[in-house]
Amino acid sequence: MAARKKRSRPVLTLAAIALVAAVLAVAFWPRPSLVDMGTVRVGHMALTIDEEARTQVHEPYVVSSPVAGELQRVEIVPGDRVVSGQKVAEMRPANPAALDVRTREQARAAVEAAEAALRVARADLKAAEATRDYARSELTRIRKLVERGIVSQAALEKAEQEARVAEARADTLNATITMRKAEVDNALAQLIGFDDLGLAAAFETGTVNSPSIPIRAPIEGTILKVLHKSETALPAGEPILEIGNVERDLEVVAELLSSDAVRVEKGDRVIITNWGGPELDGVVARIDPYGFTKHSALGVEEQRVETIIGFSGETGHGSNLGHGYRVEVRIVVWERDDARIVPSSALFRDGNGWAVFAVRDGRAALTPVEIGRNNGIEAELLDGLEPGDRVVLFPSSDLRDGAAVAQRQVG
Repeated sequence: MAARKKRSRPVLTLAAIALVAAVLAVAFWPRPSLVDMGTVRVGHMALTIDEEARTQVHEPYVVSSPVAGELQRVEIVPGDRVVSGQKVAEMRPANPAALDVRTREQARAAVEAAEAALRVARADLKAAEATRDYARSELTRIRKLVERGIVSQAALEKAEQEARVAEARADTLNATITMRKAEVDNALAQLIGFDDLGLAAAFETGTVNSPSIPIRAPIEGTILKVLHKSETALPAGEPILEIGNVERDLEVVAELLSSDAVRVEKGDRVIITNWGGPELDGVVARIDPYGFTKHSALGVEEQRVETIIGFSGETGHGSNLGHGYRVEVRIVVWERDDARIVPSSALFRDGNGWAVFAVRDGRAALTPVEIGRNNGIEAELLDGLEPGDRVVLFPSSDLRDGAAVAQRQVG
């Protein structure tokens, strides 16, 4: 029995060594790299230019004060609907200003000067009327003498000429008196102040009754902005409010980088999104030929081009968007319905071209590919792979051609 026990020890030792070796072999055996995978497919692909934008009414109307005067309190508020010809505001003539001592004394001196000039004109008129009356009587006497043959025809003509000059002189002085009277009235008007004729008390009690000037809406639309709400004095031409047709005249304006604007054409399809509702369809209506300089939030100087986008459809946008709302636009500069598509995250540079790691029989195969359009998420595949082929996404720098790979489990 003792001899048999001694023979079994080497057998057990060998078995243990084999087991350990097997465990070590399994532990150190090369394992496939876990990677994310994507698939080459055929489908719709689009290349877009994405930019923030804002809405605006294409033709807003600014209603201004027609004359200098007192704007009465505007009762209408932004968002109210108005029709063409509806009264939206009211103005009254400007009140006379209160006169200081110097201004009042200057006005009084002007009145005295105008009255003195009027008296001079009246005195000149009296002298001219006397001369006219004498010329008339002299003309009558000369005519009688001519009829009797005592005075020559030349004397008669001279008398007639003197009579006409006297008449013209009197008429001129009559016109001068009318002008001097107007100057007196104008000088007297300069003396009218806010405290005259009871205007101050009338305004305090609210009994002033001056003619009002209605201000009417030029179009049918919506009140966009009220610039002057309270009663105030305004000069002629001062803006009071803005009116626009939000339902039918709304558009989107985007400020594109000039390098992007050259790729956009009139008529390009636009997707309007991130405004608080479903996506809306639009179309590029105009690209300005003039660029302008604008600084980004980081202080980078950029050349921007204003691009106008209209809403598709005859009924307009059909949303609750208003004037000056923020939106985002995606301008489609290229699209294809039957494009072969490979994820952009699978691409990397290999020499002067592009390449991917295709997955074949559980191993990564370095595969050169030819790429067309690329929007940063998907790329148009021209050659190198077929629909249904699997590719490695985000390949690491350690991945080599022929390396074993396996799908990473998500979740």
